[in-house]
Amino acid sequence: MKIKEGQRFPLTIKRMGIDGEGVGFFKRQVVFVPGAIPGEEIVCEVTKVRGKFAEGRIVKLRQKSPDRVAPPCPIYEECGGCQLQHMTYGAQLREKKDIVRQAFERYTKINLEKLDFKDTIGMEEPWKYRNKSQMQVGHHQGKTIAGLYSSNSHRLIDLKDCIVQHPQTNKVTGVVKQLADDLKIPAFNERKRTGVLRTIVTRVGFETGEYQLVLVTAKKEIPRVELLIEEIRRRLPDVTSIVQNVNPKKTSLIFGDETYTLFGKEKIEETMSSFRFNLSPRAFFQLNPVQTKKLYDEAKDAASLTGKEKVVDAYCGVGTIGLWLADGAAELRGMDVIEESIQDAKRNAEAHGVKNALYVTGKAETWLPKWEKEGWHPDVVVVDPPRTGLDQSFIETLLRVKPNRIVYVSCNPSTLAKNVNDLTNGGYRLKSLQPVDMFPQTAQVECVVRIEKK
Repeated sequence: MKIKEGQRFPLTIKRMGIDGEGVGFFKRQVVFVPGAIPGEEIVCEVTKVRGKFAEGRIVKLRQKSPDRVAPPCPIYEECGGCQLQHMTYGAQLREKKDIVRQAFERYTKINLEKLDFKDTIGMEEPWKYRNKSQMQVGHHQGKTIAGLYSSNSHRLIDLKDCIVQHPQTNKVTGVVKQLADDLKIPAFNERKRTGVLRTIVTRVGFETGEYQLVLVTAKKEIPRVELLIEEIRRRLPDVTSIVQNVNPKKTSLIFGDETYTLFGKEKIEETMSSFRFNLSPRAFFQLNPVQTKKLYDEAKDAASLTGKEKVVDAYCGVGTIGLWLADGAAELRGMDVIEESIQDAKRNAEAHGVKNALYVTGKAETWLPKWEKEGWHPDVVVVDPPRTGLDQSFIETLLRVKPNRIVYVSCNPSTLAKNVNDLTNGGYRLKSLQPVDMFPQTAQVECVVRIEKK
């Protein structure tokens, strides 16, 4: 019998889904219920039926989990930026490990009991940890608002004081919203293709205190731009950098191709342990610096370097992870498709006196075979890809080049498990699996994986 929309039934929540929702089974069909916690018994009402599964909402909590807490954010339900504020932090860490387990059970035949699969590494203080905010700009009741779109809708939620953001990012966004109103700088309207201000991006150096404001605009001309810069500097006298990025395209991407420095430095600096990093507006940098140190230490541990290895940092960004490993490597080579990132990586290596690093623009699947032909063979390849995981062509390249070890830093357990499956089918074995909580209060989980040649 098929489940129907509007149908109500009792449901026991068995696990947590990849987006943080509770997962239960009714008449052998999967039902996803946002806000439900494993172990809870609820009365569920079906809101959507989609082929092999249904989505529902909690009508009544029959048996509450001891892990359930009141979410501290007043707009938690509306916003959708966080998914797990209604759970104790200990339960979040436990369920994130299970999300990784589920991905490997689904996409591989690997027996996780036979390898080193550790508990999730958490944060001592799991709030105010994000060093960068990207707030979409809009209008509501004649006022400029900036925030995130409500989950599954195109309704913009105004975020005044986000409790997972560094407080400075909230302050900067608030100042720009006020100035946009005062100086009558119109928000960009996606539907009508009118207005100017699209996104307010702020990045803060946790250790240095430097911070950068990026105004993403739909066109180059900003009304009263000199007055705007003057007022930003008056209200934020310690601002390090004010930058404009122009993105006229109809796209969900935040940044366009043109970037102009309006005031101060083009880049800000951040330090992590003994490293100092220069960050240009579009350069990728981990969003949680406190947990990044733990993540990179785990990657270093998994690489097991002795000083003799040739190491490749694929998807190298501004060089962070490679530089973290450089003192244990004989030689380090990195690549990225974004030229700005490669320039930053070169400067970062030079600034730290790392003489054994070479950085090139392009894809790993182009460079690795080229170097192999020249007689340069990597011992360890470190990968930290985007959520989509490794390109199939890159996996094939790895299986041809055959480094001794692959250290895979992942932000998506599903693509990680699929990629690991391809590598283990091609002559590798999975040795260890370490989840790391980079984004407390959300359903996201990072992983550091060690893969070895059989």
